[in-house]
Amino acid sequence: MLRHCDEHGLSYQREDDHAYAQNEKGLGTARSVLAACKEAGLDAQWVDEADVPFPFAGGVRLREQAQIDPIPFLSSLVAELEKHGGTLLQGVRATTVSGTGPLRVSLRRTAEAQDTRDAQHTVTAQKVVLATGTPVLDRGFFFARMEAKRSYCLAFDVPGDITRSMYLSVDSPTRSVRYAPTPTGDKLIVGGAGHTVGRADHPKNAVTELARWAALHYPGAVQTHYWSAQDYHPIDELPYVGPLLPKFENLLVATGFDKWGMTNGVAAALALSSRILGGRMDWAAAFASWSPHELSGIPTALQLNMQVGLHLAKGWVAPLTASGEPEEGQGIVSGAPWRMTATSIVDGVTRTVSPVCPHLGGVVTWNDSDLAWECPLHGSRFAPDGALIEGPATRGLTPSR
Repeated sequence: MLRHCDEHGLSYQREDDHAYAQNEKGLGTARSVLAACKEAGLDAQWVDEADVPFPFAGGVRLREQAQIDPIPFLSSLVAELEKHGGTLLQGVRATTVSGTGPLRVSLRRTAEAQDTRDAQHTVTAQKVVLATGTPVLDRGFFFARMEAKRSYCLAFDVPGDITRSMYLSVDSPTRSVRYAPTPTGDKLIVGGAGHTVGRADHPKNAVTELARWAALHYPGAVQTHYWSAQDYHPIDELPYVGPLLPKFENLLVATGFDKWGMTNGVAAALALSSRILGGRMDWAAAFASWSPHELSGIPTALQLNMQVGLHLAKGWVAPLTASGEPEEGQGIVSGAPWRMTATSIVDGVTRTVSPVCPHLGGVVTWNDSDLAWECPLHGSRFAPDGALIEGPATRGLTPSR
């Protein structure tokens, strides 16, 4: 990544990175991080103190780590792709992949009505890589081998000194602190407030608490930006990179980056391009999509899918006792199983859709921070009007009649 940045005139910053404990209870985890760094041959150091305004009980420091703005980096990759004859399609969503050779990828224009026939398109290819967050194909059951996670970030203008190094807590509640250079000055970036998608009662409360935390430790901080992200936690802690199904080398997958997409995504690209072009990267075996190392994740997978079953049942029962109309910025699922509705009010507009996720029949819940419907089973997300935001679902919620 850094070589690409250097060769294409992209700026980045070198700052010390810290995996730290906020209190004594987290010190054991932080020392485990130090042991892992040492085993990997990294020049990590233990520090008892840091020049920061927030609680710091001790942690691991890695010197001179890279801080990269992903947008210029991605724009540069697009330019490189097109320079070599590639084509980037925007405003389309992949829905199915069929055939054996060549493969046929069905695309739907996202700006068109979902049932409009002329919105469908097909692309053919000898090899296809599904890098869609979680695969949009259920073959391989990757949706059952990962847990969808949501997290949030806030940017602030801060008077006076700003924290220069990078900090990520190893204990809860997660706090991530760094800065971002902009033409008008450095922004403080604070992240955290994460939760499993669709399983938080009021995510907005946690985001508000995150903002309070920043204001407490950086007096005078003024929030300027808000955004959120979705990541997928694999059951055995390592990404899945390789065939969607064992021994089928024409349909490949890259997923399960667990909030480390800027590095794991590059590693996945190297591993897949090597696999396709006939190169050799021995370390890529650790990311294998089908491997004996998955056995270590079986207990986690069983627990994870028991929780999915519980949330499936809860989603169909809980609306029986729900009543009343939602307030501005809120959404409510109510009604008997045969006539359930999901009603939300955003910017004064009331919208009603079916709450049943088209992926595997989960009942969605409302995210009052992102103002969106979320499926608690496998992380599909939908706009207030039911439009699909994120898979594994490939179509939106049905409008209520």
